[in-house]
Amino acid sequence: MKRKGKSIHSLDGKIIIIRQGLAIYKTFATPFYQVRIRDTVAGKYIVRSTKETARIKARVAAEELARDMLGKIPAVPRHLSFEHYAKLYIQQTRQKVERSEKARSAIGNAIAPIENKQWGLIKYFGRRNIKEIASYDYTSYVRWFIEKRPDIAPSSIARTTSVFRSILRVALLDGVIHSIPETPKLVSSKPAARTFFRFHPLVSREKDDVVRMLKEAERMAHDAVVVRGVTVNDELRDIILFTLHSFVRPTITELYALRHADVTVEDNPSRLLLTIRKGKTGYRVANTMETSVEVFQRIRQRNPLANPEDFLFFPHYRNRDTAKRMVMRQFNVLLENLDLKKDVYTGFPHSMYSLRHTSLSMRLVLSGGQVNIYTLAKNAGTSVEMLEQHYLRHLPISRELARNLQSVGSVE
Repeated sequence: MKRKGKSIHSLDGKIIIIRQGLAIYKTFATPFYQVRIRDTVAGKYIVRSTKETARIKARVAAEELARDMLGKIPAVPRHLSFEHYAKLYIQQTRQKVERSEKARSAIGNAIAPIENKQWGLIKYFGRRNIKEIASYDYTSYVRWFIEKRPDIAPSSIARTTSVFRSILRVALLDGVIHSIPETPKLVSSKPAARTFFRFHPLVSREKDDVVRMLKEAERMAHDAVVVRGVTVNDELRDIILFTLHSFVRPTITELYALRHADVTVEDNPSRLLLTIRKGKTGYRVANTMETSVEVFQRIRQRNPLANPEDFLFFPHYRNRDTAKRMVMRQFNVLLENLDLKKDVYTGFPHSMYSLRHTSLSMRLVLSGGQVNIYTLAKNAGTSVEMLEQHYLRHLPISRELARNLQSVGSVE
């Protein structure tokens, strides 16, 4: 409200300096924050309305207006820009992968939060002088990020924050900045539920998601469905089955890294021994269920001349990232066809990773409470704590487990 004796163009509060050459403020003439941008080339200020009444949103709008209006002006030397150090971080990550200091998945984990065209770090901070980035810039970014992706998981924000700090660490080691600003936690760290596909006896046989997925994969192969220029074949059904019965992660370093030399067929009981060389938790040898043996036999029938170094799945794709993305596209179409993109119980999306979660849940349920969770955790390359936190607590207690709870051992 305008005070008596004040001009409608006078300040309504203090000028808020975002950084050098960029500020927002209010006047009594309008409820919206104004942005003042310094044009260093023309030697003058540019004033525009942010069209925002909230201070945080006005900060974000001010940054976007500054980027749009000064996009062609080299506000800072390129070697001091955030984008320069972000790309330098990606380059250093690639070098560490080549030296086997990091898993190959580290490259994708770095690139995704940096280069995403909607909410990536470069989109927000790109031309900013890395020396001027402060804690409130990080705070504004996270709020902007959440506004772009309100369904984003806390783990994704945590991963993006980790990459953000790693980029600043590169600048710190380069001597460009003297400290890394604080990055306070702005979202709950409560872990998101790990979605899995419902199966019998958790649901009726008619509603068994696993059976429905296998039938749909078979139909898509029979009808030669084309997804992004690639025809679906029997390998999609086999990769679903294999993931469900092998406990491996559907990642480049586990499922898509498996070669014929990494597989040994064993009897009593019938199973495969899989050598996981660079899994998420390091090297391990994993035992599969019997169904994976049948899948492996079909793989050998499809590729009778395969040599030990050939990949198990989609071997004609030498680039494993390409193979993974192709399978994910086909699997997403399958989920859309079955209306399974979102887990109705948790509200979270299903993905290829849900197959691994399903495989662990199936063992815990279908074993009738007899599976040793320590053995299961070791075989799957995880921990008992993770099984308890993400799986056991979300599963109903079966009749067999209830009997175990009420059983009385013999006492001499």
